[in-house]
Amino acid sequence: MSTATMTEKDVRVRDAVQRQLEWHPEVDASAIGVSAKSGAVTLTGYIDSYAGKLAAERVAKRVRGVRAVANDIEVRLKLGRTDADIAGDAARALDLYATIPTGVKAAVHNGHVTLTGVVPWSYQKTHAEKIMRHIRGVRGVFNHLVLTPRAAERDVHHRIKEALHRDANLDARQITVTVDGNIATLTGTVSTWPQRQSMERAVVDGPGITTVVNQIVVEPAESDDTNEIC
Repeated sequence: MSTATMTEKDVRVRDAVQRQLEWHPEVDASAIGVSAKSGAVTLTGYIDSYAGKLAAERVAKRVRGVRAVANDIEVRLKLGRTDADIAGDAARALDLYATIPTGVKAAVHNGHVTLTGVVPWSYQKTHAEKIMRHIRGVRGVFNHLVLTPRAAERDVHHRIKEALHRDANLDARQITVTVDGNIATLTGTVSTWPQRQSMERAVVDGPGITTVVNQIVVEPAESDDTNEIC
């Protein structure tokens, strides 16, 4: 995207994202490009790890004025690794954590890890994926772990709302929670992506909940200030 087609606000958001990427210790921003248009940020270029690619996306979402992120960063390894090397590390990594059931399996093809198996809790599915992201040589993770249904407790809706209001970091006044069986749906508005993600994390481990449909809309507060949020 050329500078000529960008508004002054787009330029400020782009520059703010670039500065935040350069500031963040998990991200090598030397080969990452940033463009912005009406609150939508696109990340391009390359980085040497999958964890770094995801970290760059998280960093961009934290910047005030960003409403969406397209992550087109390519993972390019400094030193190549075989699928067998990655698979061996994946097996050892899964064995290290007692919280991950022994039925969880990892398959590797062209640097991409596919997780399969059954887990009873959402945090186990998320944790297994996070473990794979940090293995050297991984280019991507496909999480096909299946959550075993648990009977939702009768008062789960009330308990979720209480949990959101107890969290000092969350303002749940503009958020509505509906529960249908094992599915919780979040609607409403927040001002930043981290708030949206925090709402989802607070709900995902509710008793009996296997799926969270996050329909919360990010609406940044009206301001000309595009300073980063750390």
